[in-house]
Amino acid sequence: MIRPATVADIPALNDLLQEILSVHHEVRPDLFKARGQKFSALELEELLHNPSKPIFVYELEGQVVGHLFCELVEEDHAVLQKVKTLFIDDLCVKQGVRGQSIGKQLYEYALDFAKEKGCYNVTLDVWNDNQAALAFYQRLGMTQQKLRMETLL
Repeated sequence: MIRPATVADIPALNDLLQEILSVHHEVRPDLFKARGQKFSALELEELLHNPSKPIFVYELEGQVVGHLFCELVEEDHAVLQKVKTLFIDDLCVKQGVRGQSIGKQLYEYALDFAKEKGCYNVTLDVWNDNQAALAFYQRLGMTQQKLRMETLL
């Protein structure tokens, strides 16, 4: 079952965020620490009350096993068309339950939510070295919008 996250979900959200951090640390240890907290409990609680940054959870047998952090973005640029976007900031499924289409269901939920909110598109960022995530999003039909390049110094 997918539902909006609540304050009671904060410990589970932090556990899932740690799993994401671990994956990012594996692919880019030069940038990501092995452990840490992306949000404090207070910051998460504030996010839960921010309608422009909705958080959803996937509950299985009474336990939160996945989450979807989103942000509704509508920017007005000088040269770009004004469009409303649903940005997926984090999509995570607990390691022990992967392979059960939970991530796909969360993604499809995001698409439906974006349509309901009148969005033009759904976007997200994925690290180039995270081949599993790249393959997952490509299987769902996502295509590359732009590419950020770097030179390490």
